[in-house]
Amino acid sequence: MERAKVYFTKELTPESVVKMFKVLEKDLPGKVAVKVHSGERGNQNYLRPEFMKPMVEYVKGTVVECNTAYDGARDTTEKHIKLMEEHEWSKYFNVDIMDSEEDMILEIPNGKVIKKNYVGKNLENYDSMLVLSHFKGHPMGGYGGALKQLSIGVASSKGKRYIHCAGAENGSYEDMFKTDQIKFLEAMADAASSVVNYFKGNIAYINVMCNMSVDCDCCNVAEDPCMKDIGILASLDPVAIDQACIDLVKNSDDPGRDHLLERINSRQGTHTIDAADALGYGTKEYELIEIA
Repeated sequence: MERAKVYFTKELTPESVVKMFKVLEKDLPGKVAVKVHSGERGNQNYLRPEFMKPMVEYVKGTVVECNTAYDGARDTTEKHIKLMEEHEWSKYFNVDIMDSEEDMILEIPNGKVIKKNYVGKNLENYDSMLVLSHFKGHPMGGYGGALKQLSIGVASSKGKRYIHCAGAENGSYEDMFKTDQIKFLEAMADAASSVVNYFKGNIAYINVMCNMSVDCDCCNVAEDPCMKDIGILASLDPVAIDQACIDLVKNSDDPGRDHLLERINSRQGTHTIDAADALGYGTKEYELIEIA
């Protein structure tokens, strides 16, 4: 596989998100799902809807989310809708909790750990997807970026437990924390592949490297960011864009770099990238092209 193109800018403005998307020269046809992280109640680091507004409007998209598999403000559709109102996503956009009614199964014939993925049934209402990811650490996955948005993010509440439990059909909340870490990470890579394959090329990725805490936006009490903001990346390859973010952290001279890397490495987070690369729906080999 030839090297993927990953575009990068140090500018961190709502307008520069649109600029980076335009550089991709990618038309997202039909009805566009814009996958964001709505942010758990109490979280201080999630990307606000005002920051996403020009980008969502540019593609005339619908903001999509799915319910969580843990207790909080987003584990039921009713609570999640209320949270979307509190965080003002609903103020600016049409919002769709995709697993509000039922699930849809995406098959993964070549999956290493799981052979199917449970996603919100409303996914079938969309022709293309823009994956807007906030790059940061994560308590379980090590880091969160495009691959996590594709896997855990698009999975239904049931699907999230299924991935976390590495394919156990009746896995409980407690079981999610007992799964072999490598199998969990490989299940995420499997699940992400099913969403990529579902959209058949009608998908694009933007990773925003700011507010980089070791914790995810799913934490209601998150640690404050440990690194200075880096910038915005855009690509048509979910594996390459996450690898490029990891490399930008590694190559940084920021004093908080080691703290974030410790979180990523202690959870073996980059194994998700390795597993996705091995499945062939993206590549770790990339060309980083800086946009002024």
